[in-house]
Amino acid sequence: MTEPFFGNFDLASLSLWLFWIFFALLIFYIQRENMREGYPLEDDDGKPSANQGMFPVPSDKTFKLPHGRGEVTVPSGQNAERPNLPLEKTAAGNGFPFEPTGDPMADGVGPASWAPRRDVPELDGHGHPKIVPMSANESFHVASGRDPRGLPVKAGDGEIVGTISDMWIDEPEQLVRYLEVTLKDGGGKRLIPMTVARIWKSHVKVRLIFGKHFPGVPKHASPRQVTLLEEDKIMGYYGGGTLYASAARQAPVLG
Repeated sequence: MTEPFFGNFDLASLSLWLFWIFFALLIFYIQRENMREGYPLEDDDGKPSANQGMFPVPSDKTFKLPHGRGEVTVPSGQNAERPNLPLEKTAAGNGFPFEPTGDPMADGVGPASWAPRRDVPELDGHGHPKIVPMSANESFHVASGRDPRGLPVKAGDGEIVGTISDMWIDEPEQLVRYLEVTLKDGGGKRLIPMTVARIWKSHVKVRLIFGKHFPGVPKHASPRQVTLLEEDKIMGYYGGGTLYASAARQAPVLG
């Protein structure tokens, strides 16, 4: 009798090797897809990095954006970097921190930095702006907890800067994303991220920035919506106050 085909072949070993080959190809594919944003790498001077890694940058792929917002092609069609940032190197080599040369909170650098996102509002699955003021939607109300509308806003230095006039909600998530403060003395309206506000019985506390900083909070152009770019600038401004609101916050902390 003749030996049957694959009679002495280890099919279990073949299956194992096919799995490892598939897994290696999957890792290669996922890593290259991950390189569609942020690549090719650059050094601290904005020049192409000498070490680009072991994986090549993938070829262009065009994605059609929903709700008629056009197309985006990556990696070649990435958002341009912000030019001429007011920063200077603290050492000649790469990897060392940069020091701001101006007002870091106004310039949006360091902890106050923001990315050049698209200047359009984030949309829900139906193509409507996700984040809107509660005053523009009668179907939402405060079901529990303390309603902050009408409470004064106290800055990190204790100054009363204005009054909460509205809450901005994320409709699909049913969360409050921002509090809207009307600044005193006709200073206009600004948004306060809900995550940096503490609501007390008598006031709303914002510790990160001081009274003098509130007029400098980036404005939102529309009274009914906030764009991705505006959100990034607002969040960066408050985040930068953690370090830059006063010189004392930049000093070393001894335990």
